[in-house]
Amino acid sequence: MTSSSESKEVELDFSPYLKVYKDGTVERIFGSPFVPPSLDDPITNVSSKDITISSQISARIYLPKLTDPNKKLPVLVYYHGGGFCLESAFSFLHHRYLNQIVSKANVVAVSVEYRLSPEHPLPAAFEDSWAALQWVASHSVKGSEINGEKEPWIIDYGDFDQVYVGGDSAGGNIAYNMAVKAGDDNESLVGGVKILGAVLAFPYFCDLETKKESMAYQMWMFVYPSVPGGINNPLINPFADSAPDLSKIGCRKVFLCCAEKDDLRDANLHYVKALKKSGYEGEVELVDVEGEDHCFQAFDPYTDKAQSLISKMASFIRG
Repeated sequence: MTSSSESKEVELDFSPYLKVYKDGTVERIFGSPFVPPSLDDPITNVSSKDITISSQISARIYLPKLTDPNKKLPVLVYYHGGGFCLESAFSFLHHRYLNQIVSKANVVAVSVEYRLSPEHPLPAAFEDSWAALQWVASHSVKGSEINGEKEPWIIDYGDFDQVYVGGDSAGGNIAYNMAVKAGDDNESLVGGVKILGAVLAFPYFCDLETKKESMAYQMWMFVYPSVPGGINNPLINPFADSAPDLSKIGCRKVFLCCAEKDDLRDANLHYVKALKKSGYEGEVELVDVEGEDHCFQAFDPYTDKAQSLISKMASFIRG
């Protein structure tokens, strides 16, 4: 439930992003409007539709224009950004952006609508994201008992030898944690599906250098108020004492992009440096964009720099 009433008493003010009122209502100041899917986007020729995965999880699935209906395509499980508390898989910004990625990468994409904080504090988003990834993987197994109806676009066109996870900002954090969980010896995806690669765009990471007064720190404590270890929790801090060995990330290649003006840049570069030093045997690709800020390519995907970055992501996925 949302409210924009100025007469109610504010409990938490995260302007210009959101406000939480003492009566429990949430006013999301930042965000783009929901838009419907399209069976033939006029700019990219990408088709999309909305699907239900479970009672708590839905998604928007994308299919590029097919030049060879018999050819199997990579599958991208995508997690939207928004600090775990904003935006949506169905919002204008993410829909327009996914159309671009799907068109350039020639990939089937499943953009996950996970539950948001503060109505559903973390770890709800991580739980939903793993369940959605398992649901996608279940399409590789005939008669799988994973909840939800099977999706023909995934069955008919998805190549389960080329499964990617990806996302921007908080979504990049989720994608990273899904890859880490998939690499855990005690966890596995349905059908033995393996994640080939992770696309981490401006991932929301913190480290011990993150200051308590920073928005990154404050937002984390807001979306996960009961978090064990605070900023030293491995879900937000890949360098935490209790974090898994970086070399054990469950994918064979990692693409990370950051930007010069982004407050998360230092933590992002720290992660890439640490991953390369960890003994990780996979491919690591870093793109550091000069003169730009956080998730610039999603806010305006038609600039030259945005198009260049999206093309690099697509090239990474196409292999």
